Amino acid sequence: SLAYAAQSFCTKEELLASYTVSSKFNTANEFFKSKNYDLAIPTLKELLLESKNNGDKDLEIYSLFLEAELLYNNKSYSKSLQSYNQVIALLKDAYHPDLKFYALIAIGNINITSLKKFEEAIPYFKEAEKLILNTSCPEKKALLYNILGNTNLILKKYEESERYYNLELATHKEFNNEIKTAITYSNIGNLLYEQYKDKEAETYFLKSLHTFSKKDSSNINIRQQINENLSLFYGEAQQHKKAYAYLNQSNILKDSIWNRDKVWELAEIEKQIEVTQKQQEVDLLQAENKIKVTQRNGLLLSAIILCILLATGFYFYKEKVKSNKIISTQKEDLDALNTTKDKLFSIVSHDLRSSVNALKTSNNSLSNAVINKDMSKVTSLLNTNSNIVNGAYNLLDNLLNWALLQTKQSYFEIAEQRLYFIVEQVTYNYTALLTEKDLTLTVSIPKKKKVMADQESLKIILRNLIDNAIKFSQQKGEINIYCRDHNTSFCNLIIEDTGIGMNEETRLSLLKNSNLLSKKVNEHIIGTGLGLQLCKSMIKKNNGTFLIESKISVGTKMIVSLPENTPLG
Repeated sequence: SLAYAAQSFCTKEELLASYTVSSKFNTANEFFKSKNYDLAIPTLKELLLESKNNGDKDLEIYSLFLEAELLYNNKSYSKSLQSYNQVIALLKDAYHPDLKFYALIAIGNINITSLKKFEEAIPYFKEAEKLILNTSCPEKKALLYNILGNTNLILKKYEESERYYNLELATHKEFNNEIKTAITYSNIGNLLYEQYKDKEAETYFLKSLHTFSKKDSSNINIRQQINENLSLFYGEAQQHKKAYAYLNQSNILKDSIWNRDKVWELAEIEKQIEVTQKQQEVDLLQAENKIKVTQRNGLLLSAIILCILLATGFYFYKEKVKSNKIISTQKEDLDALNTTKDKLFSIVSHDLRSSVNALKTSNNSLSNAVINKDMSKVTSLLNTNSNIVNGAYNLLDNLLNWALLQTKQSYFEIAEQRLYFIVEQVTYNYTALLTEKDLTLTVSIPKKKKVMADQESLKIILRNLIDNAIKFSQQKGEINIYCRDHNTSFCNLIIEDTGIGMNEETRLSLLKNSNLLSKKVNEHIIGTGLGLQLCKSMIKKNNGTFLIESKISVGTKMIVSLPENTPLG
């Protein structure tokens, strides 16, 4: 016991690796680390039987602990809990403080994650806290303080939560752990925000962001999340300018993350395709060689060999028929994709060319206005250029999102969303366009209204529908965004404008389900129909429905119905 007391392991991995008495245990541990559970489980059963037969309590304790870890990683939480409790029972007569510490932490975590018994988890974490000494490594201290801080926050025991977060913060600061310090500042900010201490919460959120050194280009994921949190915080505080600034920074970091991940992902896919193609070439050459050898030997063999050749020929014929069927199916799929691609490129290239030509003409006029020092015309032309660029950017953004949706590469998670704040974030970006056309925007959505949807796709839907409402509205028109509930299951979000409207034939054609795009009807307004097609696809993916109500010269209502609760089944 005294020899053990001189040791202190910071992680479970170090702890398990330290037990070198049994080579079979080390083998089971290696299987566990490589996630080869099918081989680890029978090895552990042999170890437990061996430990009981030999009366080796240390081997039994370590084997039970490793079994509990394996079951936990395999999401067998109830069986894992039984094994951890057996470890705790055996440790009453043995001195293994690190094993006991991690077993207590694991039992508490199971109560939280699997059983949702937050109150019952606290005593296990408190028992683990008694095993923390001044000489304990910082990783263990920070782990425990973070768990206690989070659990007490969920239970709304704010003073206890703040006490443990401050202990965790002091530990990270002492050992200059910049990343963990930033995360803990953010956690304290959330704690204060929960208590409506907005000013103090803002201080900690900003501390979290400023913890990273200015030249630090790593930890992009954490900095992106912190900027997103600050955007949401200022958004709810109605400080839209700050909210937009942090949202913009969050999006820049998110793009960096996406680009980094996609570069590696695409490289890996290209590598796999190349390997597959090479293997197919090798297989084809091997098959051709076999045929040549069979043909050459067939001239010298007897009738029996001829039968074998016929059988072989029949086999290859079947394989060829099978291959032809596969190739035919792939060709049909490829033709369909090419048709969609050609249609898309035709329409998009036309509108991009129109935008570029308009920008070229406007820039020539702008140059003349600058030379003539006609500042009013310069301002007007700059606004025109901005609108052209925004239109082209929205077209390319829709094209990217449409491509991601078609290739099933976009991240998608349906969760409960506060509709009012998302609409506020999206409409804030259209302030300049609304002012330029002298349009009145009214948002009449209850702040407590919630829907079940993927946040990013919902923003894309709103951007496209609001953009259309502005595009097809006359000067000094009105745009209203509001909810209309017919039942308790769905929320009808309506974007209504007083624009040019559309006839019944156009309305019905826009509602048809089609993967192909159609050219614009109104030649004076740039558009491909890609945005509306993207909206319909994303609304369907969010388990919602889409309707249009419109009259010529009266206006249009775009109605998006989204579920308010998680759909059953």
